[in-house]
Amino acid sequence: MLAIGAALLGSPHVIGMDVDTDALEQAQSNCEQFEDPLPVDFVLCDVAHLHHQRLQIDTVIMNPPFGTKCKGADMQFLRVACSLQPQQVYSLHKSSTRSHVQKVALKELGCMSAEVLAELRYNLPATMRFHKQSSVDIEVDLWRFVLPAAGATDIDASKPHIETEEGD
Repeated sequence: MLAIGAALLGSPHVIGMDVDTDALEQAQSNCEQFEDPLPVDFVLCDVAHLHHQRLQIDTVIMNPPFGTKCKGADMQFLRVACSLQPQQVYSLHKSSTRSHVQKVALKELGCMSAEVLAELRYNLPATMRFHKQSSVDIEVDLWRFVLPAAGATDIDASKPHIETEEGD
């Protein structure tokens, strides 16, 4: 869905990645529902191996695992995304990890800014074998991370900049 959204909003080329063949087949089927072909390619891959690739990208949009079952999985996704040296990364993370996400983004990953754009509630249905409840309501932050390559003129590159918007 994120890849299709990016294409519909005007991205000239979008690459959707996942380790789940069924998810990629569903995404491809969703793309084929549009009259005009969308500029989206889907790739079966483990993002943990992407940092070795030489991709030229300007924006990463991702919905990583929240790191509940495999602690730190969301931060591994963020590390890989930043290692690709895009101008910006948009990512969803559990709200309860906000201070940790900010600290890692600014101090470890060298982001110029880390901004919570929206606070959301996400109803996660039981889709994995380890899910014990039929669904769980999770508070999630939509983040925007700006990396030095973005060349933002309103941010002093010599020091990190933190912005958060508190929701209702």
